[in-house]
Amino acid sequence: MNKEEIFEYVQKQYGTVPEYLWSKLPDSAVLRHKNGKWYAVLMRVEKSKLGLDGDGTVDVLDVKCDPEMTGMIIQTYGFLPGYHMNKQHWITILLDGSVSEAKTLDFLDMSYDLIDGM
Repeated sequence: MNKEEIFEYVQKQYGTVPEYLWSKLPDSAVLRHKNGKWYAVLMRVEKSKLGLDGDGTVDVLDVKCDPEMTGMIIQTYGFLPGYHMNKQHWITILLDGSVSEAKTLDFLDMSYDLIDGM
């Protein structure tokens, strides 16, 4: 799943449009809940910063996660502790094909729902 597909999904599902907040990071976008809080961040990150092998960059999706699930989820390939976020409450999903579209959307929906309860 790529970021354009994610943007299309959240537009249809939640009426969300990406916000590009950082001029130095033109590929990074925030998805904001109707209550104003972030429920996802899409970024392009150097693989080395994520502890991944190889050169170059990878697109990632940071989403809020139930803290009781975080430790278990990050043991699965394609999931990492939240990059630049609270590692107890956020996870990073690699958008390189290692995580299915269905799982990616499930976690995106969970993140939106967790933010909704705040």
